[in-house]
Amino acid sequence: MTILWRNSKCRAGMIMLAAFILIAVFAPVIAPYGPRVSDFAASAGPSGAHWLGTTARGEDVFSQLVYGARTSLIVGLVAGVLSTLIAMAVGLTAGYLRGVVDEVLSFFINLGLVVPVLPLMVVLAGYAPVKGLGLIIVVITVTGWAYGARIKRAQIITLRTRDYITAAKFAGDSTARIIAFEIVPNMISLIVVGFMGAALGAIGAEAGLAFLGLGDPQTVSWGTMLNQASLGGALTTGQWAWLVAPGLVLALLITSFTLMNFGIDALSNPHLRED
Repeated sequence: MTILWRNSKCRAGMIMLAAFILIAVFAPVIAPYGPRVSDFAASAGPSGAHWLGTTARGEDVFSQLVYGARTSLIVGLVAGVLSTLIAMAVGLTAGYLRGVVDEVLSFFINLGLVVPVLPLMVVLAGYAPVKGLGLIIVVITVTGWAYGARIKRAQIITLRTRDYITAAKFAGDSTARIIAFEIVPNMISLIVVGFMGAALGAIGAEAGLAFLGLGDPQTVSWGTMLNQASLGGALTTGQWAWLVAPGLVLALLITSFTLMNFGIDALSNPHLRED
């Protein structure tokens, strides 16, 4: 943790992410109104009562912006964790066991890599019989694990021939124990980087699907705000805050994860550490 905090870029990213987490947790306290309260004048400009104006439905833009942080963080965390777990299970098993198991799992990894992700996500989200945040998380998880699995497979292939792994085999340790206690601890930085990438992809994918109108219309997210701003004619009515604010905070959240990656890299590469 000290190494992460000493890295100036990572420290800035951690502070930014902590701010987003606090906003998401305390959204009912920070937001002046409920995200779906539509008792106000429609398409009103910024004012003391509505800092970023109102939507075409008469909803407070700032309140929706605050509550939207919850959706992005939930999707990023849950889909990132699920994608990372699947990538670890498939990649580590394929790289360690090799042989027929490796060939079968590598086939599915390569299949997941060559299938166009965006069209697949659109089809799954568009034709699913049910809608909701859970569906978006499942779609992102199903389409986002293959790259991480390939990276982890390549890493474990280089680790499985190390002396301490050979010693563990001769000591009679099971395959599961060797992977869990000998290999995984030496891949922590790679796993964390993989999670950060998966979380970033999940946040961007949720915003993209919601902007295309494939998200849950009952869920307030920055993507749905962009979709509604586009449909509500924010450009023609001059409501720049309604259109720009969701994209800006989404970019800041993605930037926080990107900055934190500099510190994660420093964990595995001492040459990147700052004094």
